[in-house]
Amino acid sequence: MSAPDTIQRKTTHGTFTVKRTYDASSARVFQAFADKEAKAKWFSGPQGVEEAGSKFDFRVDGQEIVFGRHANDIRTAFYAVYQDIVPDERIIYTYRMTLNGTPISASLATIEITPCSDGTQVSWTEYGVYLDGFDNPAVREEGTGWLMDKIGASLND
Repeated sequence: MSAPDTIQRKTTHGTFTVKRTYDASSARVFQAFADKEAKAKWFSGPQGVEEAGSKFDFRVDGQEIVFGRHANDIRTAFYAVYQDIVPDERIIYTYRMTLNGTPISASLATIEITPCSDGTQVSWTEYGVYLDGFDNPAVREEGTGWLMDKIGASLND
């Protein structure tokens, strides 16, 4: 990471939607987000990232915070506030991420949970502002798809 006085200041905006269909009820899928233990099965960083503290308060105006420590001592943080929750149907939250204390993004995420003939479809849409070249929409979309695949695996446990 560059020293703060040499950062090229810029913003990149992006919107993406990732969809998955799970062979599970809407209530079960919702619980994968709403229950701390269920969410811990899928909401994590990539291999080699150790959780270094967290807070989970799943309610409107509640906060979720996750600190991560990478093998090379890089530290990340996820700070979220839940804006709207409709059980078994919808979750909306805003969040920001930091890298070694430097803000790298601010986002609005909407997760729609819809019953379908094959189980439940989840549509995860994010609008993000990615800061100073530390993150970008393509990387975030790829990471969201990876997390959604982990949700599917966690529902089979």
